[in-house]
Amino acid sequence: MSSIVYPWVLDNLLAIFASVITLVLLYYYFIERGKGVKLSKKYRNSIFEVQSKIFLNATHYLISGDKDLAIKEFLNAVELNKETIDTYLTLGRLFRSNGEIEKAVSIHRSIIARDNISEATRLEALKELGKDFDKGGFLEKAIQTYRDVLQLNKEQVDVIKSLCRIYEDLEDWDEALKYRMMLSKLSSENQSETISHIYIEQAKNSFDKGEYAICWEKLEQAFRYAPSVSAKILQLKFYLVMGKMEDAKALMVEIINEHEMFVSFMFLSLQKFTGKDEDERLTYQERLNSLKDYFLKMESEDIEDKTAIFISKIQLLKDRDDKAEAYEYYKKWLTEHPGKNDVLKIEYIKLLISMGLKDEAIEETSHLLDKLQKASTRHYCVNCGYNSDDVFWRCPQCYEWETISFRLEV
Repeated sequence: MSSIVYPWVLDNLLAIFASVITLVLLYYYFIERGKGVKLSKKYRNSIFEVQSKIFLNATHYLISGDKDLAIKEFLNAVELNKETIDTYLTLGRLFRSNGEIEKAVSIHRSIIARDNISEATRLEALKELGKDFDKGGFLEKAIQTYRDVLQLNKEQVDVIKSLCRIYEDLEDWDEALKYRMMLSKLSSENQSETISHIYIEQAKNSFDKGEYAICWEKLEQAFRYAPSVSAKILQLKFYLVMGKMEDAKALMVEIINEHEMFVSFMFLSLQKFTGKDEDERLTYQERLNSLKDYFLKMESEDIEDKTAIFISKIQLLKDRDDKAEAYEYYKKWLTEHPGKNDVLKIEYIKLLISMGLKDEAIEETSHLLDKLQKASTRHYCVNCGYNSDDVFWRCPQCYEWETISFRLEV
């Protein structure tokens, strides 16, 4: 047996040696790989622990309002693991909220440029880039970026809302209408009133240009969506231009009874008329004066007896410099409504002073000073609390439509 085996071993010595070496190498490979896996896992756990501590610190700084230190912590997290996309996105948002727009843009662009990210991540980074441009005031770039987002995914409600806000701020009513229509199909929020207001803005533009046929078409569209008070005021203005006085009187009574707080604003709005030429302006003014006369002669049985309506009548009398009639009207009202409103008392005192009735003015002032409080703005938004002395259809702060309310106290 040995005489057979030994010659075979000699003949195949090189092959046997190679096989043994291979087995040894395989043995050590599997042992080291096991150790390597353990080491890698331990290393990964270490990274996770460090990242968790960083994120906890960053969260603490955010809660305490220290964005600079929060940004510093997130930068540490990025240095620790440059593949963590969520950390980059969070860091970009922090830069934007801190007013560091260029840094935010740089981060979000770097994410978009990566090859090894999902389309969902790329879309999210593109949305954030649009918000960066928006916050920085680069509206053209913001619009283009938001549009790029919608090309990838048309059902981005927050992006559509941003485009609506931008175009409404720019008073680009055609584009604003386009995206509001799009939003109405995707959002659960009712867009009818806002769409109505946009049609009204288009109608106003046509009205000011003397394009009355187009104005009426836009106005009809507005009424189809919502019969808002602004639509009715523009319709009233249209009736005056067309000479439809009976329709104008009927509509004015409707506005007065349904929208008491807007009566003064209604007359201010009606007063603004450019017209095509001088003859049209004079004719319009004559018709408006006729409508004002009709309003002043209206008794309580024709309209509801309310404070805002009384104020409007007094204002019209003062505009005509008819102080005597205003005085009699005040006296009658204050007798019938004692202690009704401090604002009325102030206006009454002003009238007394202008008429030279100083003793009566001093007496009324003395009574008023006993309960006078700090004056506040005349109008405010019921949605966000924005305050202004000006009438606004769309709140400049929260961008909601027709949320204005009125203060009638001092």
